[in-house]
Amino acid sequence: MNHPTHHPLTAAPRLEWKSPLAWILGSALAYIAASWMIQDRYYQLMFTLIPIWALVGVAWNIFSGYSGLISFGHAAFFGVGAYTVALLLVYFNISPWFGLVAAGVTGALTGLLIGVPTFRLRGHYFALAMLACPLALLYVFEWLGFQEVTLPMKREAPLSYMQFSDQRLYVLVAMALLVTALLINLALVRSRLGMSLLAIKQNEAAAMASGINPLPLKFAAIAISGGLTAMAGGLYAVVLLIVTPAAVFGMLSSAQALIVTLFGGIATIAGPVIGALVLIPLGEVLHAELGSRFPGIQGVVFGAAIILVVLTAPEGIWPWLRARQRKSAQAPLAPLNLNVEPFVRPTLQAISASTNAPQKIMSVTDITVRYGGLFALKDVSFDVYRGEILGIIGPNGAGKTTLFNTLNGFVKPQTGAWALDGKSLAGLTAFQICRAGIGRTFQVVRPFSRMTVLDSVVIATFFAQSNRELAYQMASAAVEQVGLKDRASALVSGLTTVELRLMELARALAPHPKVLLLDEILAGLGSNETEHVLKVVESIRQSGMTVVIIEHTMHAMVRLADRLIVLDHGAVCAQGDPLEVTNDPLVIEAYLGKRWSHRAKN
Repeated sequence: MNHPTHHPLTAAPRLEWKSPLAWILGSALAYIAASWMIQDRYYQLMFTLIPIWALVGVAWNIFSGYSGLISFGHAAFFGVGAYTVALLLVYFNISPWFGLVAAGVTGALTGLLIGVPTFRLRGHYFALAMLACPLALLYVFEWLGFQEVTLPMKREAPLSYMQFSDQRLYVLVAMALLVTALLINLALVRSRLGMSLLAIKQNEAAAMASGINPLPLKFAAIAISGGLTAMAGGLYAVVLLIVTPAAVFGMLSSAQALIVTLFGGIATIAGPVIGALVLIPLGEVLHAELGSRFPGIQGVVFGAAIILVVLTAPEGIWPWLRARQRKSAQAPLAPLNLNVEPFVRPTLQAISASTNAPQKIMSVTDITVRYGGLFALKDVSFDVYRGEILGIIGPNGAGKTTLFNTLNGFVKPQTGAWALDGKSLAGLTAFQICRAGIGRTFQVVRPFSRMTVLDSVVIATFFAQSNRELAYQMASAAVEQVGLKDRASALVSGLTTVELRLMELARALAPHPKVLLLDEILAGLGSNETEHVLKVVESIRQSGMTVVIIEHTMHAMVRLADRLIVLDHGAVCAQGDPLEVTNDPLVIEAYLGKRWSHRAKN
């Protein structure tokens, strides 16, 4: 019996809100009860700092853990929040209760402002740009004269100004903020925003080809993350009663946000909390006991923790523990039951009898893509007719994949135009072209490896269906159509080559595109697997969808395609009936050389 595999981030919706919610609330109550038994004021302070830094870790995780954009600069939000609360109290006599709300708003706005220039960057360039933000703010606040801001004591109304005589009350406030952040994270996991961010993180090109617009999602994530981090910074200022640029904008603040999450587990709900529970007390105790003899001992602790995690559990402690648990409980998947009867192409007479006169659904006119003096495509023009399977063949380097990348918006041509149902697609981005009705698979499969098959496919329906239940119905239908019904709850990372190809085909198929672009979907498959995929593609065409396919397996293309277009050196050298095209001397020359072309003529 097969046991479906569930990732903690992609379990069925009905499971997410029961067990995790109970764990969050139960753990919070247990932590508060433990803190209430502590009498030493230093350890009371430590019990307050743990949920504050756990909150920062959760906030960092909401942005970097789900979007994949690694931030080395969350101290910018932390410091902005601390100074917002402090300056509102000092200059306007506004209570920190209201100051925390203002800090959250200010942090969110700061995140949006930082995102405008930095989201244009990728990889380490983005990380370095984020690192510069808190460093710049540190000097700005020093230049403004806020080298040391002390919060005034309000002895006439201490509760109104969050100045408790019992330090343990700060634990309640910190835990309330942390629980709120965890609930936001929990809701985010199963929301469209969270799933889309995970898709962007794992493969942004595939996400865009599935109709996802990354930019507004990244802005939403950094605004939420910045707001929560700023509230943590505001509470930190209230607890310590003094704010300095070095303390809140310094490297240690950014490092702690990142390290507690890396240690506990990125893109998990429990990870940042586990990291804070282990590292913050360890660092604080060592700093108190050994700080005078070994300055910077906290940095050593954090550095050693990261080295340990990288060597033993690269994804963090919590994912490592969950993976071991799943591995011990998981039964191996049975081989996929492929339909291996030989694929039989319907006769041309049957096809023509079931269709009216061909209707043009897509037109491509004079597409030219040039890299310097090299033409990848040169004046490529052709039409695609509704309901047909159009094959595009040609030798390696002929420009086939470049043509697909142009048609779905990843490559901008120097000249030319293309239209779908009479509407021009020139100038549109990949997600806009997908939403217009063009789906595609990739030459090298682009999976969302940490998701289940069903969740990977439902991602592509979000733009087409606002109702969650109907979106999953669309995804389930596509998964069943390609023959992966038994794999719907399996993690994509555990699929075989043919299953990955079929999963990507289901993802492209789910939103019911008008034209489906298939880029070498038979690559790397065995004979039985090829026969299964050919029948799936034919069933897609029989459902009324138009298919354009690139393939090097010539015998499969002759059996499958209604028409063939041949590209050579970026230009169309032949098009027409598959048998006629494959016997064309120009086509034979393009594939095999002039000597074979002369033999074909003779």
